[in-house]
Order: sequence, then C-alpha cells, then structure tokens
Amino acid sequence: MKKIYVGNLPYSATESELRDLFGEHGTVESVSLVSDRETGRPRGFGFVEMDDDGATAAISALDGKDMGGRSLRVNEARPRREGGFGGGGGGRRNSGW
Repeated sequence: MKKIYVGNLPYSATESELRDLFGEHGTVESVSLVSDRETGRPRGFGFVEMDDDGATAAISALDGKDMGGRSLRVNEARPRREGGFGGGGGGRRNSGW
C-alpha cells in the first residue's frame, strides 16, 4: 500500500472525483482532502492510498495533468515529521537575572 500526495487541486475537487480519477490506475483504498482547521475551507491538497502497482501508474500518469484548470502535483507522500511546528516560545522566560 502506498500513500500518494496530490497537490495543486482545485478548491472545488471532491473525494469522489479523486477516487474516480485514481481508480482508473488501480484499487483506491482511501481518499482524504485536507481542510483548514479554523475555516473548514479546502487547502488544495490531499492524499490517496492505493495498491503499489496502481500508485506507481497513477503517479506517472497524473503528475502534471490538468484538473479544473490547475496542473496537479502527484508524488509518493513523505512520512510526517515528528514534533509538529517545533517549539513554542512567545512568552517571557526567566533569564535568572
């Protein structure tokens, strides 16, 4: 099973459209579009999980393909980085003076 990053999506794209598009190349296990946490609006990217052979074929066929006037960016997803946004700060720290 491979996880595929799909970027530069039109904001009107639906999970169903992505499932159909990627389904032409193999078995789609899941589709997830990412939305902004605060506004709920689409962020223009998502992830598709599919079988290895289908994923390879889909990446090759769909990277750069036009969807809704936008050129898709399709590649194998990289693992998430640990630690989130890294460090907080923001407040005063006791400097020991």
